[in-house]
Amino acid sequence: MSNQVLVAISRDHLSEKLIFSLKDQALQHGVSLHSIGGQVSNGAYFSERFESNAHIETAQREQLRALTARFNADLCFLKPDLVPQDIRVLAMDMDSTLINIECIDEIADFTGKKSAVAEITEATMRGEIKDFQESLRKRVALLEGVHADALESVYRERLRPNPGAAELLAGAHERGIYTLLVSGGFTFFTEKLRQQLGFKQTQANTLEIIDGKLTGRVLGDIVDGAAKAARLDAACARLGCTKANSITMGDGANDLIMMNGSGISIAYQAKPVVKEKADAAFDRVGLDAALLLIS
Repeated sequence: MSNQVLVAISRDHLSEKLIFSLKDQALQHGVSLHSIGGQVSNGAYFSERFESNAHIETAQREQLRALTARFNADLCFLKPDLVPQDIRVLAMDMDSTLINIECIDEIADFTGKKSAVAEITEATMRGEIKDFQESLRKRVALLEGVHADALESVYRERLRPNPGAAELLAGAHERGIYTLLVSGGFTFFTEKLRQQLGFKQTQANTLEIIDGKLTGRVLGDIVDGAAKAARLDAACARLGCTKANSITMGDGANDLIMMNGSGISIAYQAKPVVKEKADAAFDRVGLDAALLLIS
């Protein structure tokens, strides 16, 4: 197929009204959509693919996504030259993508500074604070004096993988896809999730702990957006492929460098700046819906 492919995905049956409305809206933009193979279900989701006869611009794409959302479905735009079988790597962000929380915000709750830290976190993820490294240092400094046991408490009591996480990892590994967790968060949590979900590689920041307490500092180089992208590039190079052979998933502005140029970029419950640039925006389906895009 030489033209862009659209994929509508929902937990429920895709109604005829949705299909008609989607095609009609596209026609108003001068684009015709042709159904490919009809509606299918994998047991968890319903999906249908459409081939477009022209490229769909960003503004038009957002209008089509908004329409699809009214029918409780998500809409993905796959690159014309994508070959699903060529996907070799899955690279994911952790906080608010793989898992349901921002770990640093929850650690800060133990000092009574959650709101102050969360405010910086939100501004950073929206792209309003451009320097991720400085943002992280400021937030970590507010954690000074927190007992290291708080990390275990956050993991056990508050951290949960987002819907479809286990299924996504299992499905990726069945397909022989190399899985990489790259986070601007902390190694304490990425290591736990590596053991829990089977990631082949993880990369994150290390909190300095002295006498059982956090010092408010990070050890070594900070994993920011550029570092995430570099880890993905390195993983692809080791496997003898390129970034175009990867799926990337994230929710915040610091994931955009990693996501840009990947075979399929997926914004999960993401900030608007990320959704706008991603191939797929998952707001109603789980992480495992990504497997439909490469099946």
